[in-house]
Parts: sequence; structure tokens; C-alpha cells
Amino acid sequence: MAKDSTKTTIEADGLRYRSKAPGSPFAATSSFGAATMSCFLCGKHRPRAMLKSKKLLGKSQPVCSPSCKELDAQLSAK
Repeated sequence: MAKDSTKTTIEADGLRYRSKAPGSPFAATSSFGAATMSCFLCGKHRPRAMLKSKKLLGKSQPVCSPSCKELDAQLSAK
């Protein structure tokens, strides 16, 4: 199965994508605590309240709390 090729051109204003919706899927929020970050281990975006800091590779990284698998199980049960 081949993907349909989408022709894109650079517009006069510098934008390239005509078929792509503008903006980010991660909406900007007014409060810092409601923002999302990606887990260093699984890469999924989570609200900051669902993450904890863990020292990995010599730096503190945000990871799912209590773990990626347990958090997925809790969210799927809802």
C-alpha cells in the first residue's frame, strides 16, 4: 500500500503545508500546572500532575507516576 503523495509548495508568506491543520495539538494553557510534558520513558504527553522527576542518565527527567504501565491501566479503567 503506497501513501498518497501530497504536493506541497512554499507559499509567499513562508508557510509550506496546505493540507496540514495549523497549530499544535497540545493547546497552550494559561496556568503552568495544567501544561503537558512528555514522559522520558514512554514519550506520551501527560499533565504535569501525572509525572514525577526521576534521575536518569545523570539528569532529572519527567516520567509517569507511579509507572508508565500502571498509569495507562488507571486511565483506561476510567
